[in-house]
Amino acid sequence: MLFRALTEREEKNSVAIASNESVGGWTKTFTDPRLCAAIVDLTFNGTIIETGTESYRLARTKAKQQGSDK
Repeated sequence: MLFRALTEREEKNSVAIASNESVGGWTKTFTDPRLCAAIVDLTFNGTIIETGTESYRLARTKAKQQGSDK
């Protein structure tokens, strides 16, 4: 269903996918290898922006979890 939605929007509208993982780590999110490969293929005409920075939301969540473990 996700792949279908993405292909229907291809070349018509923009799609943004945000992840804390690099493209190489997308198999953690998109667990079906064929789906992951297809989504990466859709980026052929896209722009991939890797900031190389840690998400402040992720760091904040981890800090909260560590605080609740005490």
